[in-house]
Amino acid sequence: MQVTLALTVWVVSVVSSYSYSTKSLPDIDNEAFIKDCVHIHNKFRSEVKPRASDMLYMTWDPELARIAKAWAKNCKFAHNERLKQPHKLHSNFTSLGENIWTGSLHIFSVSSAVTSWYNEIEYYDFKTRNCRKVCGHYTQVVWADSYKVGCAVQYCPKVSGFESLSNGAHFICNYGPAGNYPTWPYKKGSTCSACPQNDKCVDNMCINPQRDKVSRYYSTVYPDWPIYSRNRSLSLFLIVSPPILILSAIITILVKHKYPHLVLLG
Repeated sequence: MQVTLALTVWVVSVVSSYSYSTKSLPDIDNEAFIKDCVHIHNKFRSEVKPRASDMLYMTWDPELARIAKAWAKNCKFAHNERLKQPHKLHSNFTSLGENIWTGSLHIFSVSSAVTSWYNEIEYYDFKTRNCRKVCGHYTQVVWADSYKVGCAVQYCPKVSGFESLSNGAHFICNYGPAGNYPTWPYKKGSTCSACPQNDKCVDNMCINPQRDKVSRYYSTVYPDWPIYSRNRSLSLFLIVSPPILILSAIITILVKHKYPHLVLLG
Protein backbone atom coordinates (compact mmCIF):
# COMPACT_ATOMS: atom_id res chain seq x y z
CA MET A 1 0.00 0.00 0.00
CA GLN A 2 2.80 2.41 0.93
CA VAL A 3 4.64 1.57 -2.29
CA THR A 4 1.50 2.28 -4.34
CA LEU A 5 0.93 5.58 -2.53
CA ALA A 6 4.54 6.64 -3.03
CA LEU A 7 4.36 5.76 -6.72
CA THR A 8 1.16 7.76 -7.12
CA VAL A 9 2.70 10.80 -5.43
CA TRP A 10 5.76 10.52 -7.68
CA VAL A 11 3.65 10.33 -10.84
CA VAL A 12 1.58 13.34 -9.79
CA SER A 13 4.70 15.34 -8.97
CA VAL A 14 6.27 14.51 -12.33
CA VAL A 15 3.13 15.46 -14.26
CA SER A 16 2.58 18.69 -12.29
CA SER A 17 6.22 19.74 -12.64
CA TYR A 18 6.38 19.16 -16.40
CA SER A 19 6.72 22.30 -18.50
CA TYR A 20 6.78 22.77 -22.24
CA SER A 21 9.69 24.04 -24.27
CA THR A 22 9.62 26.03 -27.50
CA LYS A 23 9.74 22.78 -29.48
CA SER A 24 7.52 20.52 -27.39
CA LEU A 25 4.17 22.28 -27.67
CA PRO A 26 1.65 19.82 -29.17
CA ASP A 27 0.23 20.26 -32.65
CA ILE A 28 -3.48 20.08 -33.48
CA ASP A 29 -3.27 16.42 -34.53
CA ASN A 30 -1.67 15.31 -31.26
CA GLU A 31 -4.03 12.71 -29.77
CA ALA A 32 -3.24 13.52 -26.13
CA PHE A 33 -3.74 17.24 -26.79
CA ILE A 34 -7.10 16.60 -28.47
CA LYS A 35 -8.28 14.38 -25.61
CA ASP A 36 -7.23 16.97 -23.03
CA CYS A 37 -9.10 19.75 -24.83
CA VAL A 38 -12.29 17.73 -25.18
CA HIS A 39 -12.16 16.20 -21.72
CA ILE A 40 -11.69 19.37 -19.69
CA HIS A 41 -14.44 21.17 -21.61
CA ASN A 42 -16.89 18.31 -21.07
CA LYS A 43 -15.91 17.96 -17.43
CA PHE A 44 -16.90 21.54 -16.73
CA ARG A 45 -20.00 21.31 -18.93
CA SER A 46 -21.19 18.19 -17.09
CA GLU A 47 -20.76 19.81 -13.66
CA VAL A 48 -22.46 23.19 -14.16
CA LYS A 49 -24.48 24.64 -11.30
CA PRO A 50 -27.37 25.10 -11.51
CA ARG A 51 -27.80 21.90 -13.49
CA ALA A 52 -28.31 22.10 -17.25
CA SER A 53 -31.22 20.42 -19.00
CA ASP A 54 -29.90 20.91 -22.56
CA MET A 55 -26.09 20.71 -22.38
CA LEU A 56 -24.62 19.15 -25.53
CA TYR A 57 -21.57 16.89 -25.29
CA MET A 58 -18.62 18.60 -26.98
CA THR A 59 -16.46 16.80 -29.55
CA TRP A 60 -13.35 17.70 -31.53
CA ASP A 61 -13.51 19.46 -34.89
CA PRO A 62 -10.29 19.45 -37.00
CA GLU A 63 -11.48 22.38 -39.11
CA LEU A 64 -11.98 24.55 -36.03
CA ALA A 65 -8.51 23.50 -34.86
CA ARG A 66 -7.00 24.61 -38.18
CA ILE A 67 -8.74 27.99 -37.89
CA ALA A 68 -7.42 28.37 -34.34
CA LYS A 69 -3.91 27.41 -35.43
CA ALA A 70 -3.87 29.87 -38.34
CA TRP A 71 -4.87 32.74 -36.05
CA ALA A 72 -2.57 31.70 -33.19
CA LYS A 73 0.44 31.98 -35.52
CA ASN A 74 -0.13 35.76 -35.65
CA CYS A 75 0.77 35.98 -31.94
CA LYS A 76 -1.88 38.62 -31.24
CA PHE A 77 -3.74 38.88 -27.95
CA ALA A 78 -6.92 39.74 -29.82
CA HIS A 79 -9.83 37.93 -31.40
CA ASN A 80 -9.71 36.81 -35.01
CA GLU A 81 -11.14 39.70 -37.06
CA ARG A 82 -12.48 37.29 -39.68
CA LEU A 83 -14.94 35.83 -37.18
CA LYS A 84 -16.97 39.05 -37.51
CA GLN A 85 -16.96 39.11 -41.30
CA PRO A 86 -20.03 37.89 -43.21
CA HIS A 87 -18.32 35.11 -45.16
CA LYS A 88 -17.99 31.68 -43.63
CA LEU A 89 -14.70 30.48 -42.16
CA HIS A 90 -16.14 27.04 -41.47
CA SER A 91 -17.97 24.67 -43.80
CA ASN A 92 -20.69 23.81 -41.25
CA PHE A 93 -21.04 26.85 -39.00
CA THR A 94 -21.98 30.43 -39.91
CA SER A 95 -20.78 31.73 -36.55
CA LEU A 96 -17.77 30.74 -34.46
CA GLY A 97 -16.86 31.44 -30.85
CA GLU A 98 -13.32 31.96 -29.59
CA ASN A 99 -11.43 31.89 -26.30
CA ILE A 100 -7.80 33.00 -25.91
CA TRP A 101 -5.25 32.28 -23.19
CA THR A 102 -1.68 33.61 -23.20
CA GLY A 103 0.97 32.87 -20.60
CA SER A 104 4.39 31.46 -19.85
CA LEU A 105 5.48 28.21 -21.45
CA HIS A 106 6.31 26.94 -17.97
CA ILE A 107 2.76 27.27 -16.66
CA PHE A 108 0.81 26.27 -19.75
CA SER A 109 -1.37 23.20 -19.85
CA VAL A 110 -4.71 22.68 -21.55
CA SER A 111 -6.30 22.04 -18.17
CA SER A 112 -4.94 25.20 -16.52
CA ALA A 113 -5.92 27.38 -19.49
CA VAL A 114 -9.51 26.12 -19.75
CA THR A 115 -9.83 26.15 -15.96
CA SER A 116 -8.87 29.84 -15.93
CA TRP A 117 -11.71 30.50 -18.38
CA TYR A 118 -14.18 28.49 -16.32
CA ASN A 119 -13.14 30.24 -13.11
CA GLU A 120 -14.79 33.42 -14.39
CA ILE A 121 -17.94 31.82 -12.99
CA GLU A 122 -17.20 33.69 -9.76
CA TYR A 123 -18.11 36.93 -11.54
CA TYR A 124 -21.27 35.59 -13.18
CA ASP A 125 -24.78 35.55 -11.71
CA PHE A 126 -26.81 32.93 -13.54
CA LYS A 127 -30.16 34.18 -12.29
CA THR A 128 -29.69 37.75 -13.53
CA ARG A 129 -26.99 37.13 -16.20
CA ASN A 130 -25.02 39.99 -14.64
CA CYS A 131 -21.23 39.90 -14.86
CA ARG A 132 -19.09 41.82 -12.36
CA LYS A 133 -15.87 41.54 -14.36
CA VAL A 134 -15.05 39.26 -17.32
CA CYS A 135 -17.35 36.27 -17.94
CA GLY A 136 -17.35 35.65 -21.69
CA HIS A 137 -14.75 32.88 -21.58
CA TYR A 138 -16.75 31.00 -18.94
CA THR A 139 -20.09 31.35 -20.73
CA GLN A 140 -18.55 30.12 -24.00
CA VAL A 141 -17.07 27.04 -22.29
CA VAL A 142 -20.51 26.10 -20.92
CA TRP A 143 -22.61 27.34 -23.84
CA ALA A 144 -25.09 24.48 -24.28
CA ASP A 145 -25.49 24.74 -28.07
CA SER A 146 -21.74 24.82 -28.81
CA TYR A 147 -21.01 21.16 -29.45
CA LYS A 148 -17.77 21.34 -31.45
CA VAL A 149 -14.36 22.60 -30.33
CA GLY A 150 -10.96 22.91 -31.98
CA CYS A 151 -7.88 24.30 -30.25
CA ALA A 152 -4.27 25.16 -31.02
CA VAL A 153 -1.27 26.37 -29.05
CA GLN A 154 1.56 28.40 -30.56
CA TYR A 155 4.96 29.40 -29.24
CA CYS A 156 5.34 33.19 -29.44
CA PRO A 157 8.56 35.06 -28.51
CA LYS A 158 6.34 38.14 -28.15
CA VAL A 159 2.57 38.58 -28.17
CA SER A 160 1.08 41.77 -29.55
CA GLY A 161 -1.25 43.23 -26.92
CA PHE A 162 0.56 41.33 -24.16
CA GLU A 163 3.89 43.15 -24.15
CA SER A 164 4.85 42.11 -20.62
CA LEU A 165 5.25 38.51 -21.76
CA SER A 166 8.16 36.93 -23.59
CA ASN A 167 8.56 33.33 -24.72
CA GLY A 168 4.91 32.55 -24.24
CA ALA A 169 2.35 29.90 -25.10
CA HIS A 170 -0.56 31.35 -27.08
CA PHE A 171 -3.58 29.03 -26.74
CA ILE A 172 -6.80 29.48 -28.73
CA CYS A 173 -10.01 27.46 -28.87
CA ASN A 174 -12.73 27.99 -31.47
CA TYR A 175 -16.30 26.80 -30.97
CA GLY A 176 -19.16 25.93 -33.26
CA PRO A 177 -21.70 27.26 -33.26
CA ALA A 178 -20.75 30.43 -31.38
CA GLY A 179 -22.14 31.26 -27.97
CA ASN A 180 -22.33 34.47 -25.96
CA TYR A 181 -25.35 36.12 -27.57
CA PRO A 182 -27.59 37.89 -25.03
CA THR A 183 -29.33 35.01 -23.30
CA TRP A 184 -28.52 32.32 -20.72
CA PRO A 185 -25.67 29.95 -21.65
CA TYR A 186 -27.89 26.95 -20.97
CA LYS A 187 -31.34 26.01 -19.70
CA LYS A 188 -31.63 25.32 -16.02
CA GLY A 189 -33.43 22.08 -15.18
CA SER A 190 -33.25 18.34 -14.69
CA THR A 191 -30.23 16.80 -16.39
CA CYS A 192 -30.88 16.01 -20.09
CA SER A 193 -34.60 16.78 -19.75
CA ALA A 194 -34.45 19.27 -22.64
CA CYS A 195 -32.12 17.36 -24.96
CA PRO A 196 -32.97 17.50 -28.68
CA GLN A 197 -35.18 14.70 -29.96
CA ASN A 198 -33.42 11.35 -30.43
CA ASP A 199 -30.50 12.38 -28.19
CA LYS A 200 -29.21 10.15 -25.40
CA CYS A 201 -27.74 11.22 -22.08
CA VAL A 202 -24.09 10.60 -21.12
CA ASP A 203 -22.46 12.24 -18.09
CA ASN A 204 -25.27 14.82 -17.78
CA MET A 205 -24.90 15.83 -21.45
CA CYS A 206 -26.86 15.20 -24.64
CA ILE A 207 -25.23 13.09 -27.36
CA ASN A 208 -26.25 12.23 -30.91
CA PRO A 209 -23.81 10.42 -33.23
CA GLN A 210 -25.46 11.87 -36.34
CA ARG A 211 -25.01 15.44 -35.11
CA ASP A 212 -21.64 14.89 -33.46
CA LYS A 213 -20.18 12.83 -36.34
CA VAL A 214 -18.33 10.51 -33.96
CA SER A 215 -18.54 6.77 -33.31
CA ARG A 216 -17.58 6.88 -29.64
CA TYR A 217 -17.54 9.18 -26.63
CA TYR A 218 -15.31 9.42 -23.58
CA SER A 219 -16.49 9.52 -19.99
CA THR A 220 -15.62 12.63 -17.98
CA VAL A 221 -14.93 10.36 -14.99
CA TYR A 222 -12.73 7.88 -16.88
CA PRO A 223 -11.43 9.95 -19.83
CA ASP A 224 -9.39 7.10 -21.35
CA TRP A 225 -12.35 4.75 -21.54
CA PRO A 226 -14.46 5.06 -24.70
CA ILE A 227 -18.26 4.90 -24.46
CA TYR A 228 -19.82 3.57 -27.63
CA SER A 229 -23.19 5.15 -28.25
CA ARG A 230 -24.75 1.92 -29.54
CA ASN A 231 -24.24 0.12 -26.25
CA ARG A 232 -23.69 2.57 -23.43
CA SER A 233 -24.73 0.07 -20.73
CA LEU A 234 -22.03 -2.37 -21.81
CA SER A 235 -19.44 0.39 -22.00
CA LEU A 236 -20.26 1.60 -18.50
CA PHE A 237 -20.14 -1.99 -17.22
CA LEU A 238 -16.67 -2.45 -18.72
CA ILE A 239 -15.55 0.81 -17.08
CA VAL A 240 -16.90 -0.01 -13.63
CA SER A 241 -16.25 -3.77 -13.50
CA PRO A 242 -12.41 -3.77 -13.12
CA PRO A 243 -12.44 -1.75 -9.84
CA ILE A 244 -15.29 -3.94 -8.54
CA LEU A 245 -13.41 -7.13 -9.39
CA ILE A 246 -10.24 -5.85 -7.72
CA LEU A 247 -12.17 -4.83 -4.61
CA SER A 248 -13.89 -8.23 -4.50
CA ALA A 249 -10.53 -10.00 -4.71
CA ILE A 250 -9.11 -7.88 -1.89
CA ILE A 251 -12.14 -8.59 0.31
CA THR A 252 -11.87 -12.32 -0.42
CA ILE A 253 -8.17 -12.36 0.53
CA LEU A 254 -8.83 -10.46 3.77
CA VAL A 255 -11.69 -12.76 4.74
CA LYS A 256 -9.60 -15.87 4.00
CA HIS A 257 -6.72 -14.44 6.05
CA LYS A 258 -8.94 -13.70 9.05
CA TYR A 259 -10.99 -16.88 8.77
CA PRO A 260 -8.62 -19.48 7.24
CA HIS A 261 -11.04 -22.37 7.82
CA LEU A 262 -13.99 -20.62 6.17
CA VAL A 263 -15.14 -22.26 2.95
CA LEU A 264 -16.26 -19.73 0.27
CA LEU A 265 -18.75 -21.13 -2.18
CA GLY A 266 -18.52 -19.75 -5.75
